[in-house]
Amino acid sequence: MAKVYFMDDRSQSNQTSLVAKMLTLFDTAGFGNMIKPNDVVAVKLHMGEYNNTAYIRPVYVRALVDKIKSLGGEPMVVDTTTLPYFTYASRVTALDHLKTIARNGFTQSTVGCPIVIADGYIGTDDVRIDLPEGFILKEQYVGTGIALADSMILLSHFKGHPMGTYGGALKNMGVGCASKRGKLNLHLGGHPKYGLRTRPYVPERCKGKECPDWEICANICPEGAITMTENGIEWNSEGCIGCLACLPMLAMCGVAMPPDDYFDATAAAIADSALAAAKAIGEGKVGYINLALDIAPWCDCVSYSDRSIVPNLGIFASWDPVAIDSACLQKATEAGGMPGSVAMAKGVMDPGLPKFTACGSFMGISEEIQPNVGQKIGLGTRDFELIEVPPADDDTAFLFTTIPAGAKHKKAFAKKGDIYPPGGFKRADEVDLEDMR
Repeated sequence: MAKVYFMDDRSQSNQTSLVAKMLTLFDTAGFGNMIKPNDVVAVKLHMGEYNNTAYIRPVYVRALVDKIKSLGGEPMVVDTTTLPYFTYASRVTALDHLKTIARNGFTQSTVGCPIVIADGYIGTDDVRIDLPEGFILKEQYVGTGIALADSMILLSHFKGHPMGTYGGALKNMGVGCASKRGKLNLHLGGHPKYGLRTRPYVPERCKGKECPDWEICANICPEGAITMTENGIEWNSEGCIGCLACLPMLAMCGVAMPPDDYFDATAAAIADSALAAAKAIGEGKVGYINLALDIAPWCDCVSYSDRSIVPNLGIFASWDPVAIDSACLQKATEAGGMPGSVAMAKGVMDPGLPKFTACGSFMGISEEIQPNVGQKIGLGTRDFELIEVPPADDDTAFLFTTIPAGAKHKKAFAKKGDIYPPGGFKRADEVDLEDMR
């Protein structure tokens, strides 16, 4: 049975700040024990797509970085390049990725250490991992900058996801640590049964150049597998590598839908890919923290963030990625849905109803696939003990300064001299507050 440590999202003191709770769970789980002086420690998180607003705030990352430094580690914040995914994706190259996350508040200055796009400029700087135990993937490619780290803290935002159904530790590691080559693999590019090459194709539904968006479709495929004519669309299926850039546009028009079981197989492949990343770094060298806050129905990889589908659940920590995700799923199921959210529209407001199958997935794909596959391939267990952790007794470690305000600022107040004007400020002596009530 795996241990999952938990603290809720209520904050009423220095020790119960969510940042403080994250650090308390770090210590309680014993993550510091794997960090030795001069170890390179990767802090892996998703720093948000352009205009997304639900991603993890930089303050959590800075606090972790400072903690790792205090233990003698050499931290780096890491992520990888993405597939196009959407028509106007913003993190497909390292250059675009760094520009996007800087706008989102992530720079070396804000996080306190270098930010490394671990798979290089275009996503082919990677390490191949043999994966004979994989459920569907038998090899995978992990970003070199992650694979060569001595240890890793996987800081994950728990929320919905359009392909994985939900996104947590398994998704952050499985997709986020994979190079672009690895992402093409886990999204089943070229797969003979589940890959996009096999998708139903109905070209007669395309209006051709009569459609106001035809130029977008003409320029949407990086491989040139799509061309537009006066009469309609032509798709060279053999030229498709499965980068997903065209999927939203073509599916919206009904021209090319995903193949049967595509999303189910992709969710399974995410768990396989997570195992590859864990193998690359080494056994006992990854600590998992899930922030179940701002639980949007879709991932931080889309360029918007909808209303949370359930209230904030809290913060979780574990050495087991399957167990920590299972605990988060259980808490979300136990929670009531958020009024006015997708949970209300999908009819899953009541406690006891699974939330992500309805709210995260395009097509009602089971939210159990990722953790079930993770358990089957030996990455972790779904059998967990949820341990509620009390706040730290002492708030000293969570303070900006341990010098009281009087001692710290007395000299400056005296030196300035005129902070409080002689005779006081001009104000009314008494007002009718009852009238304002």
